[in-house]
Amino acid sequence: QVQLVESGGGLVQTGGSPRLSCRAASGHTLANFAMGWFRQAPGKEREFVASITWSGGGSGYADFMKDRFTISKDNGKSTLSLQMNSLKPEDTAVYYCAAGARYGKDAGNYDLWGQGTQVTVSS
Repeated sequence: QVQLVESGGGLVQTGGSPRLSCRAASGHTLANFAMGWFRQAPGKEREFVASITWSGGGSGYADFMKDRFTISKDNGKSTLSLQMNSLKPEDTAVYYCAAGARYGKDAGNYDLWGQGTQVTVSS
């Protein structure tokens, strides 16, 4: 089974612009998967952040992001990315990448999940 590995999290100041990445372990390809980013803050339910089609030609975002985040997919490098800008303390959460057959904001669309990477935004 394909394992997903996230990276790029850490402690960031308010207004910072970290870039999260997700790749498949052991050289597997992500080219055939629709993919998404979700996040879960302490004491809250997991929520949708962004998703992208298998080709990278289509994408969708949660309303709260208001053009601050950009999802991208490089099938040649088999990598998913999330560029985050103008971070706020309320963006603090564990961020998860996911892969599946269907693109969209429903977590049920995705069969594969990474372990998550912590993003902490200091005020």
